[in-house]
Amino acid sequence: MKSCLLGLVLLVLPAAAQEQKQHFTINVSTPEGQMLQSIGQESDDDKKLALAQDFLDKYPKHEGAGWVAGQLEVIYVKQKNYDKALEVAEKAVANNPDDLDVVYNGLKAAEGKEDPEVLKTWAARTSAIARKIIASTKAPADDDAKQYLEYIKGVDTYADYAVYSLAIKLQSNPKQLAELGAALEQQNIKSQYMPLLSGLYLNSLTQSGQTAKTCPTADKLAAANSKDGDALVMAADCSLRHNNFDRAAANATRAVDAISGRSKPEGVSDADWATKKAASLGRANWIAGIAYASQQKWGPADKALRSALPSIKGDPQLLPLALFHLGLANYNLGKVIGDKGKTREGLAYFQQCAEMSSNVQDQASKNVRTIKTELGMR
Repeated sequence: MKSCLLGLVLLVLPAAAQEQKQHFTINVSTPEGQMLQSIGQESDDDKKLALAQDFLDKYPKHEGAGWVAGQLEVIYVKQKNYDKALEVAEKAVANNPDDLDVVYNGLKAAEGKEDPEVLKTWAARTSAIARKIIASTKAPADDDAKQYLEYIKGVDTYADYAVYSLAIKLQSNPKQLAELGAALEQQNIKSQYMPLLSGLYLNSLTQSGQTAKTCPTADKLAAANSKDGDALVMAADCSLRHNNFDRAAANATRAVDAISGRSKPEGVSDADWATKKAASLGRANWIAGIAYASQQKWGPADKALRSALPSIKGDPQLLPLALFHLGLANYNLGKVIGDKGKTREGLAYFQQCAEMSSNVQDQASKNVRTIKTELGMR
């Protein structure tokens, strides 16, 4: 599965993102203008590097300095000299903190370096500047303005993707994954990549010794996105463990809807997706069923737990409790509607539960004896 996950999110930026645009006028009658013209016309990377560095040394605050820095960054990233690209980016940002092209190229260098702390910094910078530009931009008046706005939005989305992508690569390190998950949550909790990462992120919090953060984080993620099935399941589970049955049932029901409506992601096999989807649905229905049963809502409990059974058959923790509460639900439904058939169904579930080792095994056995006596059975 790990090798497939990156195939889920192949992000393509608009064509404008493929090159650094020159947004200023070059005056070739000045020495700096002549240098800028030479940089733009030079096709050899090594020569361009020398010209660009010379320009930045001489004219660090020129209006074209950001564009020149961008040229340097692109070449350094292409050469995989990420530290040098980041050095250039830091200097350029110091002179012009809002230069999106410079910061975006810094993000690309941070991606190549694959250092979580460095990436978090540049992703946050990139997203913040992109959103600032988007917020201050009026409705596009022409195709060029529209294309530019789409580019800005694409860069903002890419900043989210960069965090998600590195988190997926670092699954073997729960602490780093948790830090990147928290970074994406802070950067854009409603990102399209948050639901793709939330399950791993929440598990990594527990695995890295940050258990106290797991439930509050799940609640925040679930509230932010009604389609985040993994966060909804975790939030429902947390509520169930704290005996908040209304909330547990509500989140579990929302999780069932979210998971049921989710399409198979690209890059994941049919078999892997079917297994994951069934497991998630089983867990969500189990939580809903236990929560409903705890509220003595026997009809909804019966429906949810029956739906959960196929996916939890091999689970020694979930299955006994599901069978026990199905026994309760069907026995009580039989009493309410005067249907001995339902009562016998309840008996059958209790009998299955009594054969399994669990903390409800003894009570299930007692219930079997009681119901048999009521039905006149030996």
